Amino acid sequence: MIPMHTSPRALAATGAVAALVLALGACGGGDDLEDKGGKDGGGGGKGNGDLVIGSAGFTESQILAELYAGVLSDAGYGTTVKKVKNRELYAPELEKGRIDVVPEYAATMAEFLNAKENGPKAKPVASSDRDKTVAALEKLAKPRGLTVLPAGDAVDQNAFAVSKKYADEHKLKSLSDLGASKEKVTVAAGDECETRPFCKPGLEKTYGIKVAGIDPKGVGTTQSKQAVKDGKDQLVLTTTTDATLDQFDLVLLKDDKKLQNADNVLPVLNTKSAAGPGNKAVATALNKLTSTLTTKDLTDLNRKVDRDREKPEDVAKEYLDSKGL
Repeated sequence: MIPMHTSPRALAATGAVAALVLALGACGGGDDLEDKGGKDGGGGGKGNGDLVIGSAGFTESQILAELYAGVLSDAGYGTTVKKVKNRELYAPELEKGRIDVVPEYAATMAEFLNAKENGPKAKPVASSDRDKTVAALEKLAKPRGLTVLPAGDAVDQNAFAVSKKYADEHKLKSLSDLGASKEKVTVAAGDECETRPFCKPGLEKTYGIKVAGIDPKGVGTTQSKQAVKDGKDQLVLTTTTDATLDQFDLVLLKDDKKLQNADNVLPVLNTKSAAGPGNKAVATALNKLTSTLTTKDLTDLNRKVDRDREKPEDVAKEYLDSKGL
């Protein structure tokens, strides 16, 4: 996300978009498409055997795009990474075939397409069930000329963290533990946490957590995490791949009752340009990467870019080499 991996991808409105939509436009990238030549020197347009990988304007998306470019280059394709500000801009490009592949999040993309197809108040199709969420995404994607590849174990979804001191003091490892403790907590989050089903209402209904109030410092921001570290707030809304929690002595509490939707990482392809009979190597290469990547891997890669200031393409190459990909 933005530097220090502390900005939300965007939190969608209620109804169909109640599933997490982290704001792809929160950082980086302008309104235009930005080309970056891939390993095989794909800099400017597409030719036969060339693929354009879309990347949104936050760290994790950029790393995933570089990982995709790496495995596809190894499979014999010329690759270009094209950075786009947000999903609203890159989704039409994907449907038109001007972008061939994008790294996506199952629940978020499902609700994005659901809202486009059925309106912003449509019944949600995403849930905490990965398989059902992916199936719903596939159904919405196919008529738009898109192919959805299988999701892996790597997931970037809303998560809640407390200070290590607070966790030790109250013997907390999960959100259920927090509910059972009967402790009242103030949540550092966006002000929309007050009404969003995955935030205050969900914490209260699903876990029985006593939420005394919302401190509107933002989702996973430095200010939010500092407030929990200092004891001003007790709980912070962040994401499962937040790479800076250790810097604030914070730990995630397990979402053991699956309040959050299944935002597992998966590739979405333009069917005509990247998923046809002549491009079977595309799915083979991407599926191998998807089955290897874990949430911890994503967190570590984010940390190398956001904290250690390494380049996304460098950490991607190092990871692929280490995994034999």
